[in-house]
Amino acid sequence: MDYLKQKTIIKIKKIARYLRLYGVKRTWIKVQGQLHLKRTYATLPERSTKFSPKQKVALIGCGNFAFTTLAYYLRNRFGNVIGAAMDINLNRAASLAQYYKVPFFTDDFEEVLNNDQIEMLYIASDHASHAEYAIKALEKGKHVYIEKPHVVSEIQLERLMEQIKKEKAKVFLGFNRPSSHLGQLVFKYLNEQPGTGIYNWFVVGHKLEEDHWYLRPEEGGRVLGNLCHWTDFLLYLIPEEQIYPIEINPTRGNKADIDIAVTFKFGEGSIGAITFSEKGDSFEGVREKFNAQKGDCILSLNDFQSLVVDIKEKKVKHSQFYRDQGHRSNVINAYLSVFKNEDYDFKKNSRHILNSAWVFLKTKEALEKNERLIINQ
Repeated sequence: MDYLKQKTIIKIKKIARYLRLYGVKRTWIKVQGQLHLKRTYATLPERSTKFSPKQKVALIGCGNFAFTTLAYYLRNRFGNVIGAAMDINLNRAASLAQYYKVPFFTDDFEEVLNNDQIEMLYIASDHASHAEYAIKALEKGKHVYIEKPHVVSEIQLERLMEQIKKEKAKVFLGFNRPSSHLGQLVFKYLNEQPGTGIYNWFVVGHKLEEDHWYLRPEEGGRVLGNLCHWTDFLLYLIPEEQIYPIEINPTRGNKADIDIAVTFKFGEGSIGAITFSEKGDSFEGVREKFNAQKGDCILSLNDFQSLVVDIKEKKVKHSQFYRDQGHRSNVINAYLSVFKNEDYDFKKNSRHILNSAWVFLKTKEALEKNERLIINQ
């Protein structure tokens, strides 16, 4: 929903709700993000290729997410480390660059790719272009943070994995929820229990306009645009060597990517379920509830803001004043891994990048065919 077009009272209520959910700074930048998307220039701002020594990062794709999340957390934590902003819409690249004091902006990816000072790219362009930009960057030996989904086809996945296996540069994925504080606690509690688990996600997604770019066939639809978050999360709950085979059972109506339910039976016996609903507008954004049982542990996670855990006679409650879906940790940790030379397990990360894509691509296929699929490693 475009809240800039809504009545003043709706705008006020939206801001008030977000202040409670995210605090003043995050709410302010979300408001600025809406204005950013509308900004155009009769005369573009000046740009420069004179970067400071620490401006080694480029943003590829300057939409709302790049503006309100990627650029925000990088600037907030590390200062002026972004040297270049690129978007096929030059107004958006210029707007982000002007707001965050980024010296160079362009609508030509090659200008960023061929700049030797740029060592890392945060890629948040349209979904179909994620892998294409990442592959070219990896060929140049540049590190990449790829927003979800990292691929939209099996061909892209094969080409991306070919570059990753060369181990010339680090690759990070934009699946933020596993990096959140409460997400980490979920993994801790459940992975301490023996045996198999039952995992259930109920998700209410944004209601999109019929002409929204997410819905274009080449962009992968809502399974690759949204559902991939929760398929990826499930993989962290299954021992890597026991993920396969995976049985995928879809339930759907007239459409293959909204108002759907999908169940997964993993190789070691755990069962996961994801229900994705889009019946109307969700005033607070994406709503998500996770319920699970493994061994003696029963837990319930609500909107990454509260977690209740029962283990036999013990009950533990964790709560956060603000909602935290892990964006900050995910963005910052990728930067630290590259520029603070932190350890990076190429083999382990490569396997997860492959497994995550394989599961969401096959989930999309199962829903489109409306039939059960069994996938192997």
